[in-house]
Parts: sequence; structure tokens; C-alpha cells
Amino acid sequence: MPNPIARRRRTAHLLPTTVWLPAPDEPNAAPIPGAVLPAWALDKIRTDFVGRPADRPAPLLKIAIRDMAPGMDARIPTTPFTTPADYEGGARKPSLLLAELHPDTLPAPTHDLPSDPNGMPGALEDGWPGFFHRAHRLLPDYGLLLLATRQHRDAGHLTDPLGTLIASARTAGFRYLQHIVVAYARPVGDHLEPVLPADISRGVAHCDLIALSAIRHA
Repeated sequence: MPNPIARRRRTAHLLPTTVWLPAPDEPNAAPIPGAVLPAWALDKIRTDFVGRPADRPAPLLKIAIRDMAPGMDARIPTTPFTTPADYEGGARKPSLLLAELHPDTLPAPTHDLPSDPNGMPGALEDGWPGFFHRAHRLLPDYGLLLLATRQHRDAGHLTDPLGTLIASARTAGFRYLQHIVVAYARPVGDHLEPVLPADISRGVAHCDLIALSAIRHA
């Protein structure tokens, strides 16, 4: 007989787009210089987003991608968010990988994606396709890859790279789960008060958090 539990696990359950706001009394509503996500959003990922109690946040590996030139892996700063209990029983693959993407590294909306990755093994080592394939190999089954980015200005126009990034991630074996808008604003009474980082493009008051699940077919 077919296993309905296994079928439900393999079926995509797309979650609606949602908006995250800091608490009204959050003292650091904006990210630190050079970062995309504020600290309160990192805490929310490790607890609320993955369904963990506040005193037992999920381990998370954060990487900051600032260029896509050859050898990028050696230049990526990494920051682990763990507790001593996470290392009990031996080291394991990280199940939660957060990549903060600097706007200058983002692909143009017209960036061509490889149509046949199996026939282009060399090309997969470079650029965004290579990054997503390496991330897929790093994560365990159903591990989560989170992309934190924001729109950037190109020739006076704001460009949105999310469609290209999601398409490239799907080519590498990821399933799109959810789009979260993280507002650079604090609720004050019945309105939002912008709290903008210094390095943001004019006209942008939020960042985008994309959740992807690593899937493997038998």
C-alpha cells in the first residue's frame, strides 16, 4: 500500500508570502553595516521559523557572499550560530544554511541559466549555478537554504533578482518554499517608522528572505 505520510512529505506545501517586523521595543531594528538581515530576524529564523523554543534555537551556518569570481569559496566569511549541545553525538551536516547576498553579486534579470546541467560539469563550478549545486551537496535531505538579499539599483532602476535566483536553485535540486519580507521599519502606533541601513539603495525599505528545501529523488 502507498505510504500517505511519505507522500505528504514529498509534496510541496508552498507557504504564503509574509512580512516580518521587529518588536516595537527592539533597539537594533536595522542590520549592522555590511549585513542584510538584522539580528532580530536571525533569532526569529532559529526559533519561530523552524519551530524551536526560544531557549533551544536551531544551529545555523551563516555565510556572506560578496562576489562570484573564481575562488569565491575561499573568500566567503562564515559565522556559525550554535550551542554546545549541537555538537553532542559528533559533527553533522548543517541543516540550516543562510546565505546573505550582497546586491553587487546578484545576477541581472536576463542572466541565462544552464538548460542542461548534466552536460556542463565545468560551468557548474562558477557563478550562481555552481554555488547552488555546492550548497545542495552540503545540506542533508530536506535541509533548508535561506537566501537573504534585497533589490538594487541598476542604471537608475530597481531590479529584483529573486526570479533568477529561484530558477537557478531549482535547477540544482532545491524546492521553493516561502518568500518572507523583512521590513527595515519599526511599528510605532498605527504606522511604521523606517529604520534604514546606510548602504541601502534609495527606494528600498526591506530585504527578502527566500526559503528553499534540498530535495533528492530516489
